[in-house]
Amino acid sequence: MEQSTRFVGMDVHKDTIVVAVTATGEVGKATAYGTFPNTAAGLEKLVKRLRQAGDGPTKFCYEAGPCGYGIHRALTKMGEDCMVIAPSMIPRKSGERQKNDKRDAGSLAVLHRGGLLTAVWVPDAAHEAMRDLIRARLAAVRAVRAARQQLSAFLLRHERVYPGNRTPWTKAHRGWLADQSFTQSAQQIVLEESIEAVRLSEQRRDRVDGYLRAQIPSWSLFPLVQNLCALRGLDMIAAAGLAAAIGDPSRFATAPHFMAYLGMVPSEHTSGPKRRIGGITKAGDIHARTLLIEAAHSYRYPARIARHKLAAVDAVPEAVGEIAWKAQTRLCQRYRHMVARGKLTQVVVTAIGRELAGFVWSIACITSDPAVGGNIVTALYDEVTACCGEVMTTSEEVARQVQEIVPTQAPSVRHSPQTMAASAGMSRPG
Repeated sequence: MEQSTRFVGMDVHKDTIVVAVTATGEVGKATAYGTFPNTAAGLEKLVKRLRQAGDGPTKFCYEAGPCGYGIHRALTKMGEDCMVIAPSMIPRKSGERQKNDKRDAGSLAVLHRGGLLTAVWVPDAAHEAMRDLIRARLAAVRAVRAARQQLSAFLLRHERVYPGNRTPWTKAHRGWLADQSFTQSAQQIVLEESIEAVRLSEQRRDRVDGYLRAQIPSWSLFPLVQNLCALRGLDMIAAAGLAAAIGDPSRFATAPHFMAYLGMVPSEHTSGPKRRIGGITKAGDIHARTLLIEAAHSYRYPARIARHKLAAVDAVPEAVGEIAWKAQTRLCQRYRHMVARGKLTQVVVTAIGRELAGFVWSIACITSDPAVGGNIVTALYDEVTACCGEVMTTSEEVARQVQEIVPTQAPSVRHSPQTMAASAGMSRPG
C-alpha cells in the first residue's frame, strides 16, 4: 500500500523550531509534533523520528525570515524536500485573533497540504555571499548620506550656508567646511566630529565598493553583470545589484512577471464595470527597483553610445548588443514623447524604468541560454514592448507613489563630451 505524503510545518525561531504534521487525505487541523532545538543535531533528530514513523515522502516548509536558509540547506542535504515560504503570500483569515507558535506551525502544514503556499527562490551559498556584500555596500552608501545630512543640518541650524548655491561635497565645498569655526568649544567639537564622521563613512563606502568590484569577476553571475552593463544607465555596481535580485532568470516566465516581482506594475482595485488603476505596487526588492528608476533618468538624452560605454558594448555578444540598442532607441524616444504630453517627471521615469526591467529580463534570458538569438531576440523584444503598452495610460497617482522611492530631483548623469563617429552614431552597436 502506498504511503501518504506527510506535510511538516515549522515555526522557526533563533533557538527553537515548533513542528506540526499533517498528511494527504486528512482534513482539519495539523497535529502538533513538538519543539526541537534549532541546531543541526535537532534537525537530524526530527528527520530521524519522522522516518521511523513512516516510509512515505515528507515535505517540510517554513517562513523566510531572519534565520536565513540554513534549515533549508540542512534538510536538502539529508535528502528531504523543503520549501521556504514567502510570508507576504501566506493566506490568512481576517477573523483569527489567536496566534502562537503551535498554531503557526499547524497553519503552515495545512496550507502546504492544500498547495496554497508560495515558495521563494533559495540562493546557493556563493550567491548569498555576494548578495550580503551588495547589501553591505548599500548600507555604507546610506551611512554616507546620513552623515552628510547630519552635518548639513547642524550647519543650517547655525545659519552656515554654502554660498552661491553651488554643488556640495566637492573639493571647494570641503575647503569651505574646513574654514568653519565656532566660538563655543562644544559646537566646535560637534563640527569636527561630524566632518570626521563623513570622512570615515566615505572611506568605508569606497573600501566596500572596491571589495565588491574585486569579487564580481569570480561570481557565477558575472556574465549577466557584464551583459547588463551594455544597457544605458547601468554600471558594474548597478548591474550586480540587478543580477543579485534576478538570481535564476528561469523563475520569471515572462517580462511582466519580472516587472511585477520588482513592484513596478500599477496596482488595481476593480469592482464591477469600473476599473481603478493606482500607483505601482512597490512589492519585491526595493534596491533593484531603485536602480531601475535611477537608470531611467539617463534616457532623457538622445540615443547614443558614449565613450565610456564603448568597452562595455564591445564585450557583450551581438544579440545582447541588439537588445541594448533597441532599449536605448525606444526608451529615449518614449521619454521625450511622454514629456511632450505633459506627464510628470516621476510618472515618466517610472514608466521608463518599468520598460527597462523588461529589457533586463530579455538580456537575462539570453545570458542563461546562449543559444538564444536571431528571431528569438526579436520575439523577446516584441514581448517586452507589447507588455508595456499600458505605460502611456498609467494614472498620475504614480507620481505620488514613486516619490517614496527616489527624490524628485533627477540625479546628474555624466556623459562623455565626445560621441561615436557620425557613421556609427545612430546605428546598432557591433
